[in-house]
Amino acid sequence: MPFTLATWNINSVRLREPIVCKLMEEEMPDILCLQECKSPVEKIPLEQFRALGYTHMVARGQKGYNGVAILSKLPIEDAGDQDFASLGHARHVAGRLENGVTIHNFYVPAGGDKPDREINEKFGQKLDYLTEMRDWFHGDAPEKSILVGDLNIAPREDDVWNHKQLLKIVSHTPTEVNHLTDVMEAGKWVDITRQDIPSGLLYSWWSYRAKDWSAADKGRRLDHVWATPDISNAAHGSRILRDVRGWEKPSDHAPVFATFDL
Repeated sequence: MPFTLATWNINSVRLREPIVCKLMEEEMPDILCLQECKSPVEKIPLEQFRALGYTHMVARGQKGYNGVAILSKLPIEDAGDQDFASLGHARHVAGRLENGVTIHNFYVPAGGDKPDREINEKFGQKLDYLTEMRDWFHGDAPEKSILVGDLNIAPREDDVWNHKQLLKIVSHTPTEVNHLTDVMEAGKWVDITRQDIPSGLLYSWWSYRAKDWSAADKGRRLDHVWATPDISNAAHGSRILRDVRGWEKPSDHAPVFATFDL
């Protein structure tokens, strides 16, 4: 059963409902995973999404912050959630397809501005969150699983516009990259985007602060699609829809796609 999956930090699903619908209409992914929905689950505009064929949803939400949702054309059942670092935030939800594939949708904490947990509580929370992800995957090895989401880390040198300039900037510090690598190794996860696009600069996020984000092109690859080794060879067709960053009232993230022949 081949299916196409997309992940997108939407930065308010209600505010950006029109561009969610536009993506659904134009690209028609079978599964769309959203982060930073900033909405209680009951207020996600599911009626509009259902009209476009997305008749299934598993989600966790809260008012004004965080929030993750998996919208699907395919039947999907709720497979639970984890509250890593005991933050009480809606940052993870899992869904299971009829073919047994489990999809984990994550929104890892951004980590604030200073990469020092002694002076920045949010950075410490981010590292703790990643550590608990690592421990969870060590303790319960994932199989036939896909992990997507805004992981708020650009791990590789070619995942940022300037490696040297960003080494002390939250999202690309060696400490964060090491923590993310530990998560990957714990679950034996395969970076599907980089499996398909092994080299070259690749971004999924551009700051709102840039007057002309596209011309400046100071991007980072913060959004990821991973898979366990038992299904990673079934993945192909990875792409990042850069143009979506330029749509009306956009998110500062662009959606990341991959197709799985399972």
